[in-house]
Amino acid sequence: MTFFIAVFVLFMQFLWKYVDDLIGKGLDTSTLTELFFYAALTTFPLALPLAILLSSLMTFGNMGEQFELVALKSAGMSLQKIMLPLIVVAMLTSIGAFLFSNNVLPFANLKMKNLIYDIQQKKPALNIKEGVFYNGIDGYTLRLEKKDKDGVNCSGVMIYDHTQGLGNNKVSIAESGKLQLTADKQYLSVILYNGINYEEMADPKKGDKFSLVRSKFKEQSVLFDLSGFKMARTDEDLFKSNYSMLTISQIKQLIDSIEITKDLRKLEFEKNFSTMLSESNVQKNRQVEKKSDSIQITKFGMPQLANTNPESAKAQLSSEQFKTLDMALNIARSKKYYIESNISEMESYERPIIAMNVEWHEKFSLSLSCLILFFVGAPLGAIIRKGGLGMPVVVSVVIFILFFVISIIGKKLSQDGGLPPYIGMWLATFVTIPIGIFLTSKATSDSAIFDSEAYLNFFKKIFIRKK
Repeated sequence: MTFFIAVFVLFMQFLWKYVDDLIGKGLDTSTLTELFFYAALTTFPLALPLAILLSSLMTFGNMGEQFELVALKSAGMSLQKIMLPLIVVAMLTSIGAFLFSNNVLPFANLKMKNLIYDIQQKKPALNIKEGVFYNGIDGYTLRLEKKDKDGVNCSGVMIYDHTQGLGNNKVSIAESGKLQLTADKQYLSVILYNGINYEEMADPKKGDKFSLVRSKFKEQSVLFDLSGFKMARTDEDLFKSNYSMLTISQIKQLIDSIEITKDLRKLEFEKNFSTMLSESNVQKNRQVEKKSDSIQITKFGMPQLANTNPESAKAQLSSEQFKTLDMALNIARSKKYYIESNISEMESYERPIIAMNVEWHEKFSLSLSCLILFFVGAPLGAIIRKGGLGMPVVVSVVIFILFFVISIIGKKLSQDGGLPPYIGMWLATFVTIPIGIFLTSKATSDSAIFDSEAYLNFFKKIFIRKK
């Protein structure tokens, strides 16, 4: 029960995010059902830890409220022994969550992302309103003065034909008309009654002047192609390279291939940079040989000009030395640009590696969180001793929000390079494990850390002593 509640809450988050892309597109029931099914599947990895936390808290809260834990402990059973069967269930759930994240979730992400992309690219459904120019049909603009409630009969019809790309040179105006879809819904047939066609026709002999042709009609039919309103399905292969649509083995294989390419580029950079250094040294030595002996020369072949102003420096240098200086600056700039471009290229290799490592660790961390949150929920329920959907829901939501926020912070820090993925993606786990150990120890010793009367008695004793 708690699992489906968690799935519903997380699924509503998906709807709030994409509701603007779904409304007004005229999507059929099968498409929406398929999208909602895959969207619900993508919430499973996050819904399972929340469900384990809430259900364990409710179960042990009910047992504590009905004094069943007291009866079991009085029979000689420890809290750990009482929890043992559910520990096995939590471990099996964690294994199942990992298998789901590794095998089913990439497929569900692929289907959902593909569907959402196709829906976002789809045109809004045909919706011609009264008194508004509608240009949703390619090559045409329509305006209906009045539209009957049946959606078929209308009056004051105006149609601009832009199919020739010459502007508003072809217009049809009719007193009334009928809007009808063909049986296969591929075309919209508009039957016009009692109207006039206006068309400006270019005359090559008259240059920029146009001839206006006007023709009256009693009945005329115009057929509009609606194939552009259909949702085109994109090839799924375009989305398969996304990191959230890969299994662990595929992620590992892709990381290895990127690492190999990165290492090859490093070797190529070192080789090219060494070649550039050797060539620049040869050019430098040639220029040094041409210098005059009248100026003090440093070991790099240039005069000591650090303490002189530009004018005096110019007076000390000959034309050959200026050429040498210009050559040295050009070599330094080229090396700088070459190094910066290689640094940028190395960063382009690092970003996908970090993203894939984040995805790799996330599959394990979310799966293990089912077991960890059980060790938080079960002893917490035994301490609170409240069952049902009241207090347990409030407490579990607060704990899960804390866990989720820490997970998001760790993920963002890992993606930005602030933390290694093996730390950032396990940050919430590192924080939750001590809490679980603390609560388990307190529940084992029947601590009253959540008993309000114990705190009231403590403060009463302090107040009496002071009095």
